[in-house]
Amino acid sequence: MELFNQLKALADKVEQLKDLIETEESTKHAFTLPFISILGYDAFNPTEVIPEFTADLGLKKGEKVDYAIFQNGVPILIVECKHWKQDLNVHNSQLFRYFHVTKTRFALLTNGITYRFYTDLEETNKMDNRPFLEFDITRLKEHTVKEIEKFHKSKFDISKIVNNASNLKYTREIKALIDCEILTPSADFVKLFAGKAYQGRLTASVMEEFTEIVSKAFNQMISDKVNDRLNSALNKEEEKQKATETGTEEPSKIETTDEELDGFRIVLAILRRKLPTNRIVYRDTQSYFGILLNDNNRKPICRLHLNRNTKYIGLFDEHKNETREIIESIDDIYRYEEQLLETVGYYEEV
Repeated sequence: MELFNQLKALADKVEQLKDLIETEESTKHAFTLPFISILGYDAFNPTEVIPEFTADLGLKKGEKVDYAIFQNGVPILIVECKHWKQDLNVHNSQLFRYFHVTKTRFALLTNGITYRFYTDLEETNKMDNRPFLEFDITRLKEHTVKEIEKFHKSKFDISKIVNNASNLKYTREIKALIDCEILTPSADFVKLFAGKAYQGRLTASVMEEFTEIVSKAFNQMISDKVNDRLNSALNKEEEKQKATETGTEEPSKIETTDEELDGFRIVLAILRRKLPTNRIVYRDTQSYFGILLNDNNRKPICRLHLNRNTKYIGLFDEHKNETREIIESIDDIYRYEEQLLETVGYYEEV
């Protein structure tokens, strides 16, 4: 929550000051350096943040990246900053060159509003063409803040970020493709559905008709789902209000904590390579935080016991016997990746 509030304060500052920022250098000082500070790095400590870091490439000397963030004497993130009005797409190649010679695993391209984080998922020591994390600081979502937090000085772990980067990158790209297909369906996309719904030959006129139908159907489906959720929320609120008015409301003794939700997200990140995320759900109880397959109590994946001095994760074998392992923090859940993947494999329908 503290990180979210700090980023929100910076976003408010961006909105207020951007029209007064006329140069790239001003963008760095007003927007980029405060962001680096929010991540816990001392912008005035040359052992942590080096401005104008030399990134010579071959015979081309004097190449400098705006900032290099160091940890234990090793560069962990290079930052290239542009004026807030500039389109970042035309500056990708410049950062690509810097990445190759600085021995870092992460690069950030930003104009103080849009932030693009890159790594080398596709080829070692060669920056990917597309970012694995991109966001507009003035439109931050909670799940994005969780990803930004991984770059905080106190949380930074190269292996954990890289392991999750692939999922982030391709999830973002697939969402963008789906969004594009819904707005302007491609011929292949239309054929996928028209071929199953229409029994006749897919002539040019039929394809034209189904292009509109497919787009309309998807938009209606999304609208229906949004309305269903809104109606469900309204109904629950009405029931709660009636219970309050009649005095029949019972105070809940179960409080789902942010730490439990963070633990659930870690389990999701581990299992989503094997399962769709909608098949993994949680149920909070007074004694533990349970994570289940298909919302089925007979298919427990693990249990988190976090509301006590000693924290545990409960793991299950093929006979559904629980073994508790002590964890110091929810980050330790990553140590049990193999066991969690093995557990979901016990259930026949996976």
